[in-house]
Amino acid sequence: MESYKQEFIEFMVDCQVLKFGDFVTKSGRKTPFFINTGFYRTGAQLRKLGGFYARAIADKFGTDFDVLFGPAYKGIPLSVAASMEISELYGTDIRYCSNRKEVKDHGDKGILLGSPIEDGDRIVIIEDVTTAGTSIGETLPILNAQGNVDVLGLVVSVDRMERGKGTKSALQEMRETYGFETTAIVTMADVIEHLYNRPYNGKVIIDDQLKAAIDAYYAQYGAE
Repeated sequence: MESYKQEFIEFMVDCQVLKFGDFVTKSGRKTPFFINTGFYRTGAQLRKLGGFYARAIADKFGTDFDVLFGPAYKGIPLSVAASMEISELYGTDIRYCSNRKEVKDHGDKGILLGSPIEDGDRIVIIEDVTTAGTSIGETLPILNAQGNVDVLGLVVSVDRMERGKGTKSALQEMRETYGFETTAIVTMADVIEHLYNRPYNGKVIIDDQLKAAIDAYYAQYGAE
């Protein structure tokens, strides 16, 4: 596993974004782990997060594309932070863009904020965590309404590796449904590999008991 992925896992723990215990997802699944990206709350955290996204984007898509699109609302700061770090790390000036939930009818009119989207633009979508993939179904019509664009794919922070609407993961389903690439900074398999029975800050975060609960969860909800 690349060192930046290990650093990202520890970063999530430090920011209390990645937690272990007893939780319930939006879909009603009882889960022993939970990822709440709302706990990235400072400028320093957001800058560092943007750097992790930038590396994952460069690994999968390179930096030869035009627009980094972050769907409202959580995707807005992600697109800004990651585009800044792509510029810093790779010297490539990628435009950022997001949508508004409501169309603005005065001043800077329209549904978009940030860069306009033009015919021929190559676009990477950035999101936080995708479980069911429903937001992509809302995002693609917005992008396609702007012109003849090429959506290269989607990057998220964590692939939960659980079933979406069928037996495959949400990221796998999106690849097959929309024909673009998907990637994550880390998968839950990476998280388990890095934290299982390995002390971090003087504490073993995933011990045998928690590992058994995670295994049971994936036995029930894991993707093929």
